[in-house]
Amino acid sequence: MGTDLALIQDWNFEASVMTKKEERELKKQQKLEAEIERIQGMLMYEREYGPLGILCGIDEVGRGPLAGPVVAGAVILPKDCQILYLNDSKKLTARRRELLYDEIMEKAVAVGIGVISQEVIDDINILQATYEAMREAVGKLDPAPDLLLNDAVTIPGVEIRQVPIIKGDAKSISIGAASIIAKVTRDRLMVEYDKVLPGYDFASNKGYGTKKHIEGLKELGPSPIHRRTFIKKYI
Repeated sequence: MGTDLALIQDWNFEASVMTKKEERELKKQQKLEAEIERIQGMLMYEREYGPLGILCGIDEVGRGPLAGPVVAGAVILPKDCQILYLNDSKKLTARRRELLYDEIMEKAVAVGIGVISQEVIDDINILQATYEAMREAVGKLDPAPDLLLNDAVTIPGVEIRQVPIIKGDAKSISIGAASIIAKVTRDRLMVEYDKVLPGYDFASNKGYGTKKHIEGLKELGPSPIHRRTFIKKYI
């Protein structure tokens, strides 16, 4: 009887373990299905405007930093392209952005990147420099797009039809892809700058005005990549 009871207890334990494993698998599957549904929702604008021709998502990064360029990304994705976990770049970890960057570059029909220096930012102001970065990114696309899906702005000096979408990097897969391309490109640039311009913590802050960055600026003075129009109150 004791042996039988022990066998029953062992069987119950194994069944319990299997149940927990199945629960984990079920939760994993549910999360995957929810992510697929979310990505489907991010194709709304692509499906609405797709009949008009080749669509391009465009976004920028780097308007607020005290140092470094402003960078724009322009991305043309294949029709009904699904890239799981794609989102507004600011909502993703650095590791996730890097993985998505590689996947976007692999799957995209075309990618254009515009980089406008701190000198130009100081000369024409950050808004105009942002527009210039976007124009540069769009100009590098082959094939040329028929319609631009923009994150909130309308770019002057561009004859292509534009659709500005508020918070578009979280609503459109094309704009989200562009935001990741721009963010990863700029972050990598700032990491390289940190190697040749130590003391400002560029690798960590990416040029934004963190405590370490301000301390370095006050101690060392401005570097060649600082935006003079942005740092007047610190020097």
